[in-house]
Amino acid sequence: MIKVKSKIISNSSKPFIIAEMSGNHNGSLSNAIKIVDLAAKCGVDAIKLQTFTPNTITIKSKRKEFFIKDKKNIWKNQTLYDLYKKAYTPWEWHKKIFKRAKEKKIICFSSPFDETAVDFLEKLKVPIYKIASFENTHFPLLKKVAQTGKPIIMSTGLATLKELKESVNFLRKNGCKKLALLKCTSSYPANIEDLNLATIPDLRKRFNCEVGISDHSIGISAAVTATSLGATIIEKHFSLKKNLGLDSKFSTQGPEMKNLIEHTTKAWKSFGKIVYGPTKNEKRF
Repeated sequence: MIKVKSKIISNSSKPFIIAEMSGNHNGSLSNAIKIVDLAAKCGVDAIKLQTFTPNTITIKSKRKEFFIKDKKNIWKNQTLYDLYKKAYTPWEWHKKIFKRAKEKKIICFSSPFDETAVDFLEKLKVPIYKIASFENTHFPLLKKVAQTGKPIIMSTGLATLKELKESVNFLRKNGCKKLALLKCTSSYPANIEDLNLATIPDLRKRFNCEVGISDHSIGISAAVTATSLGATIIEKHFSLKKNLGLDSKFSTQGPEMKNLIEHTTKAWKSFGKIVYGPTKNEKRF
């Protein structure tokens, strides 16, 4: 069980729904505020940012290894630097976004991508941290976050089981008391066939922690399936509308997010407990 402000993350509570803003503000603070407002209206529990700058996450280079070459990737042929320049959320926006989330009564937190980002987020008094999939073996960052003593949500991404065990043990050794792991397929968008959601109950069993999904697939079916497998956290990218924002192709919008919340809640309620024989309502017939 993890408590974040007034929210409880556990099997006894409906799934904790996170709307990931990422770069869907499209370089506009006004859009970022509107995303917070719409997410709150939809009924999410939290809005999540990403805290980095192009210079803290990569280098400005035209070398081939700094280009996105995957032909199926929605950001193909861009350099990493140019992509992150478009995607990052200016640090001077964070305080205003956090304030708006508080006014709308939803939790706001972030994924730091280096140690300076943790120092910055600590000043904003974030209640929980997220470790992005590509940072789950970034041990200086893991140490810095773990030593805050705050709960941590970490995506599995490309990590092997051996790497994941090492990272989890490292976090716990450095002060992490409350940990959740999200099954994550790090392709954008992710194919349904690549999600392997059967891993979710295995993560819970192996690591004795809360589990969930960071879902990059299109639609809500993966989120509902994950809930039926015991996921207590659902993270989904969120945008104002289709074709507005870098991640909008695999993001939910207002009506779809409402649908996701409704159906994951139903899946959670239907999960129930092990029961044989008639229920109370069945006995009436």
